[in-house]
Amino acid sequence: MSYRIGVDIGGTFTDFCAFDEVSRAVHTLKVLSTPDRPGQEVVHGLSALNERYGIAPEDVSYFTHGTTVGVNTVIQRKGVNLCLFTTKNFEDVLEVARLKMPDPYDLFSRRPVPLVTKEKVFQIGGRILADGSEDEPVDEASVRVAIAGVRAVGGEAIVVALLHAYRNADHEHHVRDIVQAEAPDLAVICACDVWPVIREYERTVTAVVAGYVQPRVADYLTALEDSLAGAGVPAQPMITKSNGGVMSAALGKTQCAQMLLSGTAAGVIGASYVARMTQSANTMSIDVGGTSADVAFIRDGAPQYGVGEMIGEFPIHIPTVSVTSIGEGGGSIAWVDGQGVLKVGPESAGSHPGPACYGKGGTRAAITDAFCVCGFLGQAELGYNAVNVDTELARRAVGEIAEQLGLGVQETAEAIIQVAVSGMYLEISKLLSRYGIDPREFTLQAFGGAGPMLSCFVARELGMQRVVVPMTPGVLSAFGGLIADIKNDFIKTVYCDLDTATDVLRVGYGKLRKAATTWLRDDQSFEGEATLLYTADIRYRGQSFEIETILQESWIEDGNLAEIAAAFHAEHARVYDHADEEAPVQIINLRLVIVGAAPEPELNQLETSSVKPAPIGEIDVFYDGAAHKAGLYDRASLLAGQSIEGPAVVQQDDCTTCILGGYNAEIDPYGNLLISG
Repeated sequence: MSYRIGVDIGGTFTDFCAFDEVSRAVHTLKVLSTPDRPGQEVVHGLSALNERYGIAPEDVSYFTHGTTVGVNTVIQRKGVNLCLFTTKNFEDVLEVARLKMPDPYDLFSRRPVPLVTKEKVFQIGGRILADGSEDEPVDEASVRVAIAGVRAVGGEAIVVALLHAYRNADHEHHVRDIVQAEAPDLAVICACDVWPVIREYERTVTAVVAGYVQPRVADYLTALEDSLAGAGVPAQPMITKSNGGVMSAALGKTQCAQMLLSGTAAGVIGASYVARMTQSANTMSIDVGGTSADVAFIRDGAPQYGVGEMIGEFPIHIPTVSVTSIGEGGGSIAWVDGQGVLKVGPESAGSHPGPACYGKGGTRAAITDAFCVCGFLGQAELGYNAVNVDTELARRAVGEIAEQLGLGVQETAEAIIQVAVSGMYLEISKLLSRYGIDPREFTLQAFGGAGPMLSCFVARELGMQRVVVPMTPGVLSAFGGLIADIKNDFIKTVYCDLDTATDVLRVGYGKLRKAATTWLRDDQSFEGEATLLYTADIRYRGQSFEIETILQESWIEDGNLAEIAAAFHAEHARVYDHADEEAPVQIINLRLVIVGAAPEPELNQLETSSVKPAPIGEIDVFYDGAAHKAGLYDRASLLAGQSIEGPAVVQQDDCTTCILGGYNAEIDPYGNLLISG
């Protein structure tokens, strides 16, 4: 037997998805996360997979893993004691940032305190000019003074981010070499090696975030490798990346900036696969886990990408799958503020103690408890028997909120659900307005442990007519990591006018191509066919920002500048609804993506039946201020072609799907629920 295994660690549960390469069967599992012992949940899950499905560790041929260690380190500010070396007189780069208010509607809002505070920033003499030439050599004495300053503040690691290093990295590397010679115990990272992009703040803050988390990420990945080897897994672990690809865990120890948003990106990759399978051209995915809810937009089966995604309070400017956190998760806690107003989140019960209904010590009402009180949960075990739902504990927790509000227990539980949904509606509406999207033209794809539970409520508020719930929604992020390609991004800043860029394009892309091929063949040991994707950041001369434009390799090799200009004009018109074909054009950055395609699993189809499925029971549910009778269905027994009328509840090992009255659900050939209303 041979199995490909994907793992995703969340705040409450750790998800496993195993694909049998022989039988094409998909096996899924959830175990409780162990935030106090990161990585231990992976060992527990491997043992449970063997016990439940007979998947022996030695039969694992491929293992990929998404982790939140990096982003949690930033959020909790538990990273290394980091120092920053900057060019002389540029030590305020993190403080100045982009001079933007965090919240333009709050005059008292403040930008977050930088990860490297002012007393830990040290100036280095020397100067590289904007064209890459050297104006002043590195002042080696200033480097030694800076090292002494690092010692004085107890620094453990250094980020070197010098002016114009994207053009010429010699000064940053020279400073690094001095530090390694004079203070070999100090870890040192050069910003040009993290992401060599123009704009000093963006390059510096990305490198600072990477340097801040690198030791913890490296320790975690080393422990993961040791745990897998100790468990008898022969496959070398792969790590899901922020750009929706994967890379080796060994490489992740030094390139941790690439994996800071690995878990959320893997979920979108899985959702894109389902969107193609269900022929959903325009899809809005919503991933609701135990602690948060994340939204992404998928067009023609492909995720959208961007830069500047937030890691806690700080942006990173490497390419990432565009995902936005918009609300609470199933474990988010309900509370009443000083004015007697019901609130939900952002505090979460997590996996320990968890929602009250889990019976693990939690006493405060969470969203999951509200669904339990309303009758949607509590009919079956959750999380592969990881928890047993105790309705009485949920009623007791919600009852405390009810007393403060002067409402009945069920009315309070529904109010908690409504507050959570309204919060999601507000944040999703902001995204829809920003991107000019009409939700009625999109399918809502709901996954994560709590996504299917909330899907009809959210779709109804947004006026969305179609909802897709994947076959294994609770572990879709793990499945996404399992099918993700080996992928990496490369960039080179050239900053030149297009009409003189023929040789610049050929030479620049030639260097990127060589670096990309070396990374794929040597660092990743990939022997299959590679795909190269060419883009460039282009703008009209005088503009402040660029538009990423897709290029053809033949245009580059043939020096066809007219085609490149035409592609940019068309993209500018698409984004801004106008283009100036007479204006001079500049190329700022050359970008190259290399992709080594992973084998995409061919899933088994379900048996087909036209017979209406029989519910395994009838339950009482409460919503819209009234009690309703709902059919209870076991998802494992549903067949392709069957349909279910709401109100109904569909239970399965990894989640519960709530279908409201007025909605109808059909089962497609692969077991996806296609809900329409």
